[in-house]
Amino acid sequence: MTNGIEMQTTATKCDGVFTTHPFAAGDTVLVGRIEKRLLKNHSHASQIGEHECAFHAGLISKFNHSCDPNCGIRLNVYGGHDFVAMQDIDANTEVTFDYAMRNYQIEHFPGNCTCGAKKCRGSITGWQDLPQARKDDYVDFVAPYLLAIDAKTKTSKQLETAHT
Repeated sequence: MTNGIEMQTTATKCDGVFTTHPFAAGDTVLVGRIEKRLLKNHSHASQIGEHECAFHAGLISKFNHSCDPNCGIRLNVYGGHDFVAMQDIDANTEVTFDYAMRNYQIEHFPGNCTCGAKKCRGSITGWQDLPQARKDDYVDFVAPYLLAIDAKTKTSKQLETAHT
């Protein structure tokens, strides 16, 4: 057990992370610690910058995706992802986040999404593929480098349009 969370077996997704006590909206559920920086992406890696990926220590790789998550992420001073409750979370509840909150592109989950959420997109997509309304919902719970990439991409597209 790690400060209010523990790994358990889920009915449909193998392992998952569950709360052992309630968390209030805004509470840090898990502090992220970088274990190893990587030269390229990996299915259990986190994007930690525009061109950087890393493995996090601890249970982070066991958090399951949801298209309607109860946690988001915040970059901490060490460059790791802290998991933050987006809403009140009861004890004995699976903690989930949307993989698009930390990855601009998703390369390792090409199949259909099985999160079961009413808001399920049907596939696990990266930040670049989210509708603007969903991006707006996540703005306080997403890695800031994703917002910077969006701004840079938007500026590039505007420049291209202006020159045509």
